[in-house]
Amino acid sequence: MIDETHDPARTSWLDGANGHGDFPIQNLPLGIFSHGTEPPRGGIAIGNHILDLAALARTGLLEGEAQMAAEAASGETLNPLLAMGAAPRRVLRRRVSTLLSDPAFRTQMEPLLHRADACTLHLPARIGDYTDFYVGIHHATNIGKLFRPDNPLLPNYKHVPIGYHGRASSVRVSGTPLVRPRGQVKAPDADAPTLAPTRRLDYELEMGVWIGGTNPLGTPVPIAQADDRIAGLSLLNDWSARDVQAWEYQPLGPFLAKNFLTTVSPWIVTAEALAPFRIAQPPRPDGDPAPLPYLLDEADQQAGAFAITLDVAIQTGRMRDSKSPPFRLSRGPAANMYWTVAQMVAHHAVNGCDLNPGDLLGTGTISAATRDGYGSLMELGRAGAQPVILPTGETRAFLEDGDTLILSGRAEAPGRVPIGFGACSGTVEPAR
Repeated sequence: MIDETHDPARTSWLDGANGHGDFPIQNLPLGIFSHGTEPPRGGIAIGNHILDLAALARTGLLEGEAQMAAEAASGETLNPLLAMGAAPRRVLRRRVSTLLSDPAFRTQMEPLLHRADACTLHLPARIGDYTDFYVGIHHATNIGKLFRPDNPLLPNYKHVPIGYHGRASSVRVSGTPLVRPRGQVKAPDADAPTLAPTRRLDYELEMGVWIGGTNPLGTPVPIAQADDRIAGLSLLNDWSARDVQAWEYQPLGPFLAKNFLTTVSPWIVTAEALAPFRIAQPPRPDGDPAPLPYLLDEADQQAGAFAITLDVAIQTGRMRDSKSPPFRLSRGPAANMYWTVAQMVAHHAVNGCDLNPGDLLGTGTISAATRDGYGSLMELGRAGAQPVILPTGETRAFLEDGDTLILSGRAEAPGRVPIGFGACSGTVEPAR
């Protein structure tokens, strides 16, 4: 639903909000922050500031569903707000947009704002379950070609959204350091595996999907209603130990290769904010099978993808020491997904699985068809055979200690104010 909150002519009285690269007034993402010694609570990003929703709920400036939504977001997680579904979230957005754009409210609103650089950001929700999908078809094809050049995609890929259940307890907010993990690794010429720090540490460029609302156990989510369960998106880096993965993944898939850390950006860019950036799902190539009926909805095919551009950059320790800026490794569209987010949700619940508020879905690595849009070093460096050359002369086949990896994203559409997601970053520390 596109309304006055998306109006490109709408501006804020708050200095620095208008023209902000990520958080103009057209965005208003949700998150959890703390200021000083005060407890964490819900907030909304606006420019370089954060609006305190707990404080806003005490002002009398809200009423009805907007008041209920702000109260639900006043605690240490956004789970209560996510449980309410889209309607109260939309009403709160419209009221906050008015309060931050109408100068008549400036005097009352200014005390509720905190500078973002003086705050600590936390995970936006308590994540009960985390599921990682594999819907980036170019990534699946690129990786498949490394091991099965004549048959890169397995037969089920174009019939079912592939996914696996990940580890929710090790999902952390952007900025959390990554300690190089250990695991069993086996060299091709070795007789037996050894326990060692990974030598093939990689990143995976993904989007995170935050679930809102509920469905009782045993009750599927129809594809036509799946969009209602998508509270918003964030950036997600599913760090991977490729050498550990190569030894352990058959027959059941990743385990220690991926459960040591998953990094997400701290702000949930809501489904409401993303409404102007909906685009048609890319058509399937001729000859590809049509999705089964439970995965096919015409409205979803017409507007189930997002006009979001994703970037990956690296800054090595040497680059930091020389004050060199991060170097872009890749850039590509988030629309490079074979399945839509709604199809992921519908498939996840078709067997009656209950999806709960605050659950997190990863899209899987989103890559492009060409090297400039690859979403992992495994692809960029062809499994170590062709390392990436950095401006400093350093090379990277895989991540080394001291490397900082930064994901960023930007939603753009003609005639609309672009919005962003904030940074999703982490720095590699030595194994312990």
